[in-house]
Amino acid sequence: MKTDREILRELAKQYTEIAFSEENFNNIKRHKGCNDLKQLKPIVLMDELPWQELNADNVLTLECKDEFHRSLEWFFREKLFRHKYIPCNTIYHPFFPVTKIVGSSGIGVYRKEKEGQELLLSHTYENQIKNEDDIKLLHEEILTYDEKTTFEVLEKAGDLFGDILPLKLVGCETGYGLGLKNLDDIVNFCGLDTFFYDLIERPCFMHKLIRRLTDIFLDKMKKLEDMNLLEENSFYCHSTAALSDEFEPSVGKVTKKQLWGRGLAQIFASVSPKMHEEFDIFYVKEALADFGFVYYGCCEPLDKKIGILEQIPNLRKISISPWADIDNACAQMGNRYVVSAKPNPAFVAGVSFDENAVKKEIVRIGNAVKRNNCSAEIVLKDVTTVCNKLENLIKWHDLTMSEISKIFD
Repeated sequence: MKTDREILRELAKQYTEIAFSEENFNNIKRHKGCNDLKQLKPIVLMDELPWQELNADNVLTLECKDEFHRSLEWFFREKLFRHKYIPCNTIYHPFFPVTKIVGSSGIGVYRKEKEGQELLLSHTYENQIKNEDDIKLLHEEILTYDEKTTFEVLEKAGDLFGDILPLKLVGCETGYGLGLKNLDDIVNFCGLDTFFYDLIERPCFMHKLIRRLTDIFLDKMKKLEDMNLLEENSFYCHSTAALSDEFEPSVGKVTKKQLWGRGLAQIFASVSPKMHEEFDIFYVKEALADFGFVYYGCCEPLDKKIGILEQIPNLRKISISPWADIDNACAQMGNRYVVSAKPNPAFVAGVSFDENAVKKEIVRIGNAVKRNNCSAEIVLKDVTTVCNKLENLIKWHDLTMSEISKIFD
């Protein structure tokens, strides 16, 4: 029986071959080209997958005994799985990243689910911010950097496989977790129905609440800058390509100028452009103004709201969800912004794979991108199930890569 050390060293060798391959470095160039508006052929990515359904041939089964070793093992096994079954244009760090461990006090209010929902998949939340006095419960985060534990992790991992794969200390990456997601937070704190009623019946109250959350976000980002805890060379930002040759290099500390700002208002899928602008874009313009680039949007359809998004300083990428009109979006965006096209994950969620539906969608995306000379990425994400059929993802991958090559090669 292999020891934990032997298992990790063997996995590290396999990973190193991939990370230092010509294919990986070519994909890194394509990611940069996409974000720098120089890459016509879209890159293809997958993320947010139902890993509990994908353990084909036990390739994801952890074999290490020690819990710390198992966390390292998962890093390697997940990446090796991707490369074997669904490589897409995924890129891999040519090092093992050890993230700085940062603690937070929280902001004073947490999501509180209503009782009796333990066995339900869809949950409702209790309203914890009923009036202006409750807004005072929200406070700035107190951040702490656990440097001692961080360097212990770095040392332990280095002792295990540092002679095979270099290690690198990395900072906090911007994405959903470090994004400006005021409206998502309010839904978590207040509940969905209350949120929409208050937008209509108590707009002044909502503005005060959003203002408070925006100030908390700005304070947190400043603290992360001051403590030099941010990462300037992120490979991904919320499942999408993040590398670019256009960021200003850092001098001393990493600042927001070297990062993607992340904004979204997915709960505003059916809200008018005017209300969307008033309750989100107004605050996004201020909160994300100092970032090198801004990536805006998530699940909300934005093809009819490009005009209000253009107000955002340094806007570089816009999410075009399955519920948006890709033709309309690409026609408006042209080569001014990266089109982050999100195919419909429902097409891989069934017992059977609908090849015609996937082909129709991918061909439409590809043609819209090519017709309008867009720089684009195609990102399959939010995949909650594949009905335990890994082959659905493999078929989607093979078909998508093939159809995109037919259109652009």
